[in-house]
Amino acid sequence: MVVRPVAPDGAPSDDIRPRRDSRRAEILDAFTRAVAERGYDGTNFGDLAAELGISKGTIVHHFGTKDAMLRELHEGYMRRRLAEVRTVWARLQRPAQRLAAFVLLGVHYQVVDRTATVAFQREVLRFAAAPGMEMSLALRDEYRELVESVLAEGTAAGEFRPGDDRLRTLQLFGSVHWMWTWFDPDGPRPVAEVAASFADTFLAGVLADPDAAAALADPAGEVAAVVDEALAVDASRRPLDGDAGHTPG
Repeated sequence: MVVRPVAPDGAPSDDIRPRRDSRRAEILDAFTRAVAERGYDGTNFGDLAAELGISKGTIVHHFGTKDAMLRELHEGYMRRRLAEVRTVWARLQRPAQRLAAFVLLGVHYQVVDRTATVAFQREVLRFAAAPGMEMSLALRDEYRELVESVLAEGTAAGEFRPGDDRLRTLQLFGSVHWMWTWFDPDGPRPVAEVAASFADTFLAGVLADPDAAAALADPAGEVAAVVDEALAVDASRRPLDGDAGHTPG
């Protein structure tokens, strides 16, 4: 599968996105933090308005409804993730390297773009098929299909043992998408250490040569360096970080 061209702001080049002025981004930042902390049901325009010192009418002017804000949060989040994949794939060619990168990226999201990651992951299943979320679902499907295609290519090339690519992909996502419930970025285990452990464990179960997993998962290795670079590039152009202290652009 080919990754669609991505514009510098992380949006597909053929996609027309709403203008992102500073107030609009500030509102979406606050909404993202609220969903991460309290969930979608615990987030309301009144609280956001009070936090930002604006009227509820200003929020309605920019977004219309809370559902529209959730939709933009989800779509923006997935576009950023696909942009990172594009950066990684330009540097890593072997399926085993690309699969390792997917695992490392998944863990690093618990630190990089963390608030948006928590907001996205805690509500993604509940709103997966909700009206208006079709684009978000399509972007998630695109990401999932990229992982499946890497697994299929690796099996065909003899790098991976034969297996159910869809099931393996779900295992990968399942292992990282609930990390927000227990992983503490300020805890005793650095994210690079946790990411290396996850990658080593997952790859050892997939590779035809399990002993090759350690080098692919090495936090000082080539794959980790490319992942770090991709995350740094995305952070420099990210329109919405969602983390406290971020200054919307």
